[in-house]
Amino acid sequence: MIFFAQRGRLKNGGGIPPKHGTHPPHRDVQHPPLGWHLNPQGNFVLRDIKKARKSPRWYNPRMLLDKLIGIENRYAEINQELMEVGDNYQRAAELGMERSNLEPLIKKAGEYHKAIESLDEAKVLQDGDDAELAELAAMELAELEELIPQLELDIKTLLLPKDPRDRRNVIMEIRAGTGGDEAGLFASDLYRMYNRYADNRKWKSEMLSLHETGVGGFKEVSFLIKGNGAYSKLKFESGVHRVQRVPITESQGRIHTSTATVAVLAEVDDVEIDIPDREIKMDVYKSAGAGGQSVQKNSTAVRLTHLPTGMVVQCQDERSQLQNRLRAMSILKARIFEIEEAKRRAEIEENRRSQVGTGERSEKIRTYNYPQSRVTDHRINMSSYNLPVVMDGEIDEFIEELSTRDEAERLAAAGLDK
Repeated sequence: MIFFAQRGRLKNGGGIPPKHGTHPPHRDVQHPPLGWHLNPQGNFVLRDIKKARKSPRWYNPRMLLDKLIGIENRYAEINQELMEVGDNYQRAAELGMERSNLEPLIKKAGEYHKAIESLDEAKVLQDGDDAELAELAAMELAELEELIPQLELDIKTLLLPKDPRDRRNVIMEIRAGTGGDEAGLFASDLYRMYNRYADNRKWKSEMLSLHETGVGGFKEVSFLIKGNGAYSKLKFESGVHRVQRVPITESQGRIHTSTATVAVLAEVDDVEIDIPDREIKMDVYKSAGAGGQSVQKNSTAVRLTHLPTGMVVQCQDERSQLQNRLRAMSILKARIFEIEEAKRRAEIEENRRSQVGTGERSEKIRTYNYPQSRVTDHRINMSSYNLPVVMDGEIDEFIEELSTRDEAERLAAAGLDK
């Protein structure tokens, strides 16, 4: 446990008293801290450790308290303003959202305050004359010394800036990479895996566009997953996924290596990005595949081309041209928004080039080895030897570990990992 002095940190960084001859935490010559003595040379000398520990100026556990003061004051201001907001419903909604975002941190801060107070009380009792109370205090201290670091970590994590996209729905795009027909089959397996993951979390999935191969695989598939916090979980899936297995088309029993790319885009609201009509070229054509006679005979399929970037989006699975155009525009906006966000992150996080959370596709992030029934995530060097379960949507262990690593890196970047 690290304690902070009233006017700065103890030189040795902990709750152990400094050596004789060093200065105590408080430098008031007229009123030296309890247990300290001013010698003729003008140095403070520790005389009584027990008395010093009992002094309120011996330590002041302010590891995060200073950071929390402003947040707690703001929370109180919000509550006061909500009582006075009157009929300004828009302002009330904004304040309510801000308060909702602060509540988890305020709750955890309350637990931290209580734990620190209990720590102070237990230390006083431990050094008292009552042996029975001292024994009970020692037991409580042991519990608090485990609890407080965890509370501190929780608070530090809550203090990190939130990604505003984390609560949004996601648009996932899976494309077959190298490997021919086997790559297309693997793309369809990944599509099923993510749909099973969504089903397990009671989220909904909607197909946006699909281009199949001749052997039952997917050349490309785009789909929307609707669920609170979907992006916060699935954003770590962006990248190149590799499969090693014997393809169904392989007659010699040789193991082939194929790849598929996964892109995860946060769904974008119309108010967040505006694409001028002059920058979009729209083509319409007749849909192919299942969907009924009206879909086959009428030009309901839509192809949008973003002229400045050359980006092309196609959608043909809805029954009307208007629905397909709206779907295609939604995908186009999400892609452009992701490009702008990637540029912004590159500027802000120039020194943080981890694959986690950046959506880069230059490296293989995960390997699915069927002969060994092994799934390995190369970013965190973590393997699971239950491949069938993973392919059935049980990917939480990878997502949670990636999320933990991402939090640790952001804590370090923010200087909160001390």
